[in-house]
Amino acid sequence: MAAKTWTLANAISGARLVLLAPLAYCLFNEFEGHRLWAAGIVALGALSDFADGFLARRLHEVSELGKVIDPIADKVGIGVLAIFLVVLGDIPLWYVVVVLVRDILILSGGLLIKSKKGIVVQSNWPGKIAVSLIAGYLLLSLLRMEGLTAWRDASLWSSVAFMTISLGVYARRLFIGRKVDATGRE
Repeated sequence: MAAKTWTLANAISGARLVLLAPLAYCLFNEFEGHRLWAAGIVALGALSDFADGFLARRLHEVSELGKVIDPIADKVGIGVLAIFLVVLGDIPLWYVVVVLVRDILILSGGLLIKSKKGIVVQSNWPGKIAVSLIAGYLLLSLLRMEGLTAWRDASLWSSVAFMTISLGVYARRLFIGRKVDATGRE
């Protein structure tokens, strides 16, 4: 029996992209609580990211399409939010460039490893931590709350540090060729 392509989990992943329209509306139109509404939409997107993976495993509907569409929805969603925040002056352009360059390098290296060794490079713990810190920084920047400035700054620099560490782990896998597990250990 052929595997299902369109599943509930894949539909949820795809729907995350649809959330970008109301997110743009809330960010670029001033009305009472517009930033809180935008934060709620971002939170809904994050919850849907957990839900699609949970449902795919729970319903035994993990698919090749899901393995592609889920990370694409994540990257596009975070990228578009970051661009919105740059346009609004909430985050610096250099930060978005660092995030994009890192992602492009990891994607390129992963494709190279796949073509040369036939394996798919899995994410590593420093990378997962970096993504969480990036999301935290974007959310704190979106909220613009005075009392959270120290947390916002800490998440900015911590995410840069973890992006650097995770990129080093990926580079080591690519160039040195040593087997390194998801925590970065050999």
